[in-house]
Amino acid sequence: MNINEKIGQRILALRKAQNLSQEALAHKSDVDRTYMTGVETGKRNVTVKVLEKIILGLETDFTSFFSDENFIKKIND
Repeated sequence: MNINEKIGQRILALRKAQNLSQEALAHKSDVDRTYMTGVETGKRNVTVKVLEKIILGLETDFTSFFSDENFIKKIND
């Protein structure tokens, strides 16, 4: 699994935990919904700026996003 897929899975997990639709998160993040689909599936190489918008849309921060135990384990796999 590549880093884009891992980031996408983390976004998807956080979005679902908040019971947000992909469209709602895209709107909150000021990102096109079709682009969000590409990010969540790992097909888009998300920039740091767009990742920041998504993380803020998820009402979290970079530290929390990247410090999740399951995410760290996936990066090290």
